[in-house]
Amino acid sequence: MLEEKQKRMTKQKRVVYEVLASTKSHPTADWIYQQARREVPDISLGTIYRNLQVLLSEQRIRELNYGKGQSRFDANPLPHYHFVCEHCGQVMDFPIGSPPVAAQLLALAPGQVQSYRLECYGLCRDCLEGVEIAK
Repeated sequence: MLEEKQKRMTKQKRVVYEVLASTKSHPTADWIYQQARREVPDISLGTIYRNLQVLLSEQRIRELNYGKGQSRFDANPLPHYHFVCEHCGQVMDFPIGSPPVAAQLLALAPGQVQSYRLECYGLCRDCLEGVEIAK
């Protein structure tokens, strides 16, 4: 019964998923909440969190936790890489081919790998240009 309920696409769950799928910015739950209120003005932040958890359990989205407060969410549940700007905090997809890098890293693993996550950290182009201008 619970599994059936989770797979059901309620209006709130659909809105949460559509808001997340409409952006490549890997937003926080608070950002998703602000956007969802445009379509469902009386939606609560608790409803946002509950539906994010359901979508996570259904493996329709991914949670990105960087240990600096709020998690970010990604509508692309397939393995891929991220670039995290250490200055502005922006998280973006890093377009390198998954199979070659992942295959090399996974071949070195001392056991059976169930999942993986690879991220690159540095300055995004906007912040890098700001640093260059400030010099």
